[in-house]
Amino acid sequence: MSETVQPLGSRVLVEVLDQESVTASGLVIPDTAKAKQQRGVVVAVGDDQDLIKVKPGETVLFPQYTGTELSLDGRDYLVIDATELLAVIARS
Repeated sequence: MSETVQPLGSRVLVEVLDQESVTASGLVIPDTAKAKQQRGVVVAVGDDQDLIKVKPGETVLFPQYTGTELSLDGRDYLVIDATELLAVIARS
């Protein structure tokens, strides 16, 4: 059975992106040395249209220690207040 999460108010559900485990020069980074990831993809948004400026599918940057962690179906998510998001990351 699959669960879904719908954020309320000005909150945003973000799927945390996996951090690269190999550097550009080929060094393998062990799990114990990895910093907490600060990028994710917006999965769902709350119903406060005045405060939420992001849409599902956008990649965002957020502070390292923010939000409420959640694991569903083997994936890691954060529920973050929309005002805590730092930036939308656009690919050119």
